[in-house]
Amino acid sequence: MTDPALTHEQVPLSDVVAGAPTTASAVLDDTGDREIGVWEMTPGTATDTETDELFVVLSGRATIAFADPSLDDLTVGPGSVVRLAEGMRTTWTVTETLRKVNIA
Repeated sequence: MTDPALTHEQVPLSDVVAGAPTTASAVLDDTGDREIGVWEMTPGTATDTETDELFVVLSGRATIAFADPSLDDLTVGPGSVVRLAEGMRTTWTVTETLRKVNIA
C-alpha cells in the first residue's frame, strides 16, 4: 500500500487552545466491527472528546493531557502505543506533526 493522501482541515476554533492546528484522516479498512485509519495533526494545541481506540504513533511528538485528574499526561512519539476510551476529554499539544494509525 502507498502512503495515503491526507487533506488537512483547520481544527474547529471552539477546540483550539493554541496555534492553528490542522488535522487530516484516511480510512484504510472498515470491513468489520472495527475501522483502521491514519490520523495526523500539525503543531498546536486542541481539545477533543475521544472515541474508543487503540493507536500507534508513526511519526511526530505530542503530549496528551486528560481532563480526568486521576490520569497522568502522556508524552508520545514514534512507536508509542496508546488506548483511549470513549468519552475521555483530552487536550493534545503537538510539537512535531503527529501521524498515527488507529483501530476504532
